[in-house]
Amino acid sequence: MGMEAYTVVGRIGEGAHGVVVRARHNLTGQMVALKKIPLRRLDQGMPTTALREIKALQEINSKHVVRLLDVFAEGAGFVLAFELMLGDLGEMIRDATRPLTPAQVKTYMTTLLSGVAFLHQHNIMHRVATRWYRAPELLYGARHYDEGVDLWAVGCIFGEMINNSPIFPGESDIDQLCVVLQILGTPSEATWPGLSRLPDYKKITFPESKPVPLEQVLPDAPPDAIDLIKKFLIYSTNKRISAKKALLHQYFFTAPLAAPLHQMPVPLLEKKQPPATQEYMTDFPLHHITDAIHNHLDTLYMKG
Repeated sequence: MGMEAYTVVGRIGEGAHGVVVRARHNLTGQMVALKKIPLRRLDQGMPTTALREIKALQEINSKHVVRLLDVFAEGAGFVLAFELMLGDLGEMIRDATRPLTPAQVKTYMTTLLSGVAFLHQHNIMHRVATRWYRAPELLYGARHYDEGVDLWAVGCIFGEMINNSPIFPGESDIDQLCVVLQILGTPSEATWPGLSRLPDYKKITFPESKPVPLEQVLPDAPPDAIDLIKKFLIYSTNKRISAKKALLHQYFFTAPLAAPLHQMPVPLLEKKQPPATQEYMTDFPLHHITDAIHNHLDTLYMKG
């Protein structure tokens, strides 16, 4: 099965690696999100590591993780078919007409941590690359990192839901690091073992900063929420609380308890269509596709 099995009905936007569109499966009527990812080197084909990762994602089955439903070769790249979500968390946070209640924030945090915990349990990192949620080790150019980058991002998202605005809104990569240091204070080898060995540590210097109490950064956060956020926003990655352990934090067992699903906000169905680019038009003009890649995926998976 390939692109001919779908009818594109709209454009969602552009992700970190490709264009994303909304489409309908012609046979079942199921709505999906299609993400086209170009290959940089056509002569080398799809990397084996990418194929194995895709196969692993196909095997994931959790209500807290968006499902990868299909993958197929397409022209100069390949297409991933994902379960379609009506909206995203950023959209909910930015809706000034419907500010999130403490109980709703707790529900979103429960869902978010459950999904992250599931991925980490299966040795998969989400690896949020968006600047405002980027872990400090990545900002210092770390080439080797672990699931701690996801846990830092969770802490940033948690704070943003409480504040209704990002807590580290850097305007550039260097400014991002500066904003983090201004709030958490200037790190050292004592507070962050291995800091001086990070690739970009000596390339950038900032004025010495003392930490600002998170109670001042998040004045509306209750004490138990502040305590949990502090356990995520730690310079040293191996000291950040795990997603599984975070779900057992007292924050989730004190009033107000997490809101039931029927009390959660629903994304607006009518949304402004994002602008098209030259790279992609909404009729998805792609060539005929073969699903031979599935056989290749199965072969690699069996070998792995």
